[in-house]
Amino acid sequence: MSWFIFLAVLNGICISLSRVLNGRLSLDRTAMLSSYWNHLIGFIFLSLLVLLVHGSSFSLPQNAPLSAYAGGVIGVLFVAINSFVLPRIGAMRTSLLVISGQMLVSVSLSLVLLFIKGQSLLSLLDMIWPIAGMILILFGVYLNQQRQANPYRKPDAELGCHALNKKKPAR
Repeated sequence: MSWFIFLAVLNGICISLSRVLNGRLSLDRTAMLSSYWNHLIGFIFLSLLVLLVHGSSFSLPQNAPLSAYAGGVIGVLFVAINSFVLPRIGAMRTSLLVISGQMLVSVSLSLVLLFIKGQSLLSLLDMIWPIAGMILILFGVYLNQQRQANPYRKPDAELGCHALNKKKPAR
């Protein structure tokens, strides 16, 4: 289990780095070109990895429904939108809002599945904690936005430098 937790954390690190790098690239180009290069390089890397792992035994699924490939379209939109938004609102805020969106969809899908399956009220009450977590994340983003909008607020860099440059009183 700890191996999977490590892999999940590593995946989060990779996603964050990818977001920042694609966001930086979109400043020099456009979000669509940034997404294009992200997916082209990713395709080449993955193709080499598949060849290395599977060799010539790799084959495409023959009877997969067309809807099974929708994840690729959604992935392209995710990278393009993220590349557009991240340089404009920052890495932290973008990450928090993306996580909030993921939680919103996962909580909504879980609730729909619980209703379809006719689960007990106790199962529905288990969804309170993920919903509360999502609300807290969104509230944190809101508070941060209010702090940024305050015209009397000192910039973060100035606050940090002021605290570090304080001289200790002579004895």
